[in-house]
Amino acid sequence: MAQTPISDEVESKKPSFLDKQRAQRPWFDHLMGAANRYQDRNGDYFAAGATYFSVLALFPILMVAFAALGFVLANNPDLLNEVRDRITDKAQGGMGDTLKNLVDQAIASRTTIGVIGLLGALYSGLGWMANLRNALTVQWGSEPEGGNFLKTKLSDLAALIGLFLALVVSFALSALAGSSLTTKILDAIGLGDVPGVGVAVRIVSVIISIGASWVLFTWVIAKLPRVKLPVRNAMRAGLLTAVVFEIFKYIATFYLAKVTSGPAGATFGPIIGIMVFGFITTRIVLFATAWAATDPRNAEYEPAPVPDPVIISPRVAVRETPSPVGVLAAVAAGALAAVGLSSARRRK
Repeated sequence: MAQTPISDEVESKKPSFLDKQRAQRPWFDHLMGAANRYQDRNGDYFAAGATYFSVLALFPILMVAFAALGFVLANNPDLLNEVRDRITDKAQGGMGDTLKNLVDQAIASRTTIGVIGLLGALYSGLGWMANLRNALTVQWGSEPEGGNFLKTKLSDLAALIGLFLALVVSFALSALAGSSLTTKILDAIGLGDVPGVGVAVRIVSVIISIGASWVLFTWVIAKLPRVKLPVRNAMRAGLLTAVVFEIFKYIATFYLAKVTSGPAGATFGPIIGIMVFGFITTRIVLFATAWAATDPRNAEYEPAPVPDPVIISPRVAVRETPSPVGVLAAVAAGALAAVGLSSARRRK
């Protein structure tokens, strides 16, 4: 027997398997909502833009590091001689002489390179921060309109400094959790040979590393978007980001070792690795921001959508023949006028 259109309509209204899973599991519904928002708000597109500015900012940072190395070598002749000796040992002949000349030029031009590098780092850093903040803000709503230029740049500079401080705290905690440093401390207090201490150190280092990343990403999700979100409301998203980021770092170590193993990888592997690492990290942070934006607890912080523009189009209706109501009104007006004129003549 053929199915009727009504039965087809009823069948189409039945919830799918995915809809049933979302209805039964709130955490899964939240995850799918974040994924849909990430795709709808062009998360990959903004992640690619932030990665571009990250690579662009890398070169002036290297210039600053190069200048700092020049100042250190200029004020430490013993270290300078050691560097030259190592260059001689590693690179013989003309290549060694070329590298020595580069070191001498770096020392001689350290001030110029440092100033240009700082200006370039400031310019590219502000561009990177503005792009990243816009990308994070879009996950909350539409892309923010451009405001006062000076005020926006000062805000981005403050955010850049805040991010730098958060990175310092995160790296300091990660360094304290380093297995080599912890092993030295345990050896100093006489606990280095205790059975099982190595496993305990690894577990504690992972926990502290996740905690450091948690602090960093919570601050990023709460303070970098141009949305006033309390830090406590970003802690769940920050923890999710920290766990995923630690897993990604573990996988990235094998990936980078594979990429840089060959001759071509030794030349182009580092820059490719930085681009891939930056792109995936930015995607993780953007997805976590979408996850925070779809959290019911944060619904009040989502900017109100901008209403569609109102179009006023007046309508003018022209009637070719008068309506019955118009005819009655005209007759009544004429009768009143006649009565008025008659009264005026009698008074005269």
